[in-house]
Amino acid sequence: MGYGFYLYGIFPAPGPQALDLQGLDQQPVRVQLLDDFAILFSEAQQERYLASRRNLLDHEKVLETAMQLGYRSLLPLQFGLIVQDWQPVMEDLIIPKRDQLHQLLSRLQGKREVGVKLFWDNEAELAMLMAENQALKAERDRLEGKSLRMDEVIAIGQAIEQGLQARQQAIIDTFRATLNPLAASTIENDLLTDSMIYNAAYLIAWDDESVFSEQIDALDHQFENRLKIRYNNFTAPYNFAQLEQ
Repeated sequence: MGYGFYLYGIFPAPGPQALDLQGLDQQPVRVQLLDDFAILFSEAQQERYLASRRNLLDHEKVLETAMQLGYRSLLPLQFGLIVQDWQPVMEDLIIPKRDQLHQLLSRLQGKREVGVKLFWDNEAELAMLMAENQALKAERDRLEGKSLRMDEVIAIGQAIEQGLQARQQAIIDTFRATLNPLAASTIENDLLTDSMIYNAAYLIAWDDESVFSEQIDALDHQFENRLKIRYNNFTAPYNFAQLEQ
């Protein structure tokens, strides 16, 4: 007995044609037409798929391969979505959200999502802050080793924190000023680690990635030895395919 259909994403009809592609559990990827839309799916071999690295990569590979083959207007679906038949998809998604789906697909046509994550070394930045702010360093050194009142502890802690925040904000502002004008839309996401200071997704024209990449290289050179930049130059547009509730 099968477990239904595992869904990957939504394209404008007729959708990707003659895909020679395997999805989760090495199942062939197929297309189901529903109204004006084409759903990419494969036969589910499990009742529920764990969000393992392999499964997540297989899910993403299906979408990215379809986009690389030229089917670039795509609404990616969340990982792990399985349906038993197509009627609920029509009733719960296609019919009530038809206009929104068309609008999103039109907005995403010919575009790709890229991601930028910035990391810094907090201790190194603190050392640079002290080297550049001699008054703050002198105050910290004066208090070091002494029994401090609570207000003194709070004051020096706040001064250092504000200095680090100002350095961080200056970096973020530079990235925003350089990259945001190149994007049709930008979404800033939550920070994932203590060393991460910026996490943003950009929706850019498909053929403009080389220009965007050049600016990333220039920023990397500008902040050489201060930042680690993780740049993902292509992913399905998850951040920009959100339906209104």
